[in-house]
Amino acid sequence: MMRRSARCGMGSALLLACLAGPFSLGQAQTGVPPNPPVGLSGAGGPTLAQGMAALKDNQPRDALNDFQRVLVSDPNNVAANLLASTAAVELFQGPLAVQYAEKAEKLDPENWKIHTTLVAAYAGAGMKQQRDHERALLRELHGTGAPDARLATGFLVEMFPIGADRVDAIEYFEPLGRFHTYYRFLVRQPDGKRIREIDVQSDDFDQKSWAEAHPAEAAAGDRQFQITGHADDGNTVDYRMFSGKPDYDNIRVMVVEALRSHPLPGSQPAGAR
Repeated sequence: MMRRSARCGMGSALLLACLAGPFSLGQAQTGVPPNPPVGLSGAGGPTLAQGMAALKDNQPRDALNDFQRVLVSDPNNVAANLLASTAAVELFQGPLAVQYAEKAEKLDPENWKIHTTLVAAYAGAGMKQQRDHERALLRELHGTGAPDARLATGFLVEMFPIGADRVDAIEYFEPLGRFHTYYRFLVRQPDGKRIREIDVQSDDFDQKSWAEAHPAEAAAGDRQFQITGHADDGNTVDYRMFSGKPDYDNIRVMVVEALRSHPLPGSQPAGAR
């Protein structure tokens, strides 16, 4: 069955467009304040605006350098710390991302958006217990927190490399759309161009027939899921189906295996972490 859904073609720093419409670019994924201060290093020096422009231009190393130079003169700048964490996540420097995100949280503990960055930072550092604590906290904030937290539809779980490409893994607070998408994995080339989307879905129509055939499993809360890939050329691939619960780590293994088994033109899929 072909399953299409609205997709986002922007770079990773702009994943917000796929996550929550009412926010300004960058908020949902990175926790960036809507109007961060600029010009902190003086005339002609690096600024938050320059670093943000580098992030949007898929230049995370340049962006990290800009944010780090801002932090030399203003180490307690919340936005600079948070943006430095975002750039480190994109460079797969998990421990460094954790360092900056935890500093931002210490400086501004009431800012719920910082937790969206902490999830990806902890994931990149292999700190699963901390990652899952932040995921649970985000779900709580989505249910009872600030108005913009309640409006958000999802968040970035992690970025991970697969060959020369990168995968942005998105988790939704509630199953999204007609086919009930629980997770979305965006595969990007080194230049940031999205070349494939992989959706993890469990629609009610398939679930009804599956539950009738597996009443004990359905009673225990299990569902039937389908992992489907969509390429920009319109090609759709149904990778596999599985039954159970939507556990992120198990699904990640299946998605990586699907990418290894179905390499994209021009990609180098081996060697995912």
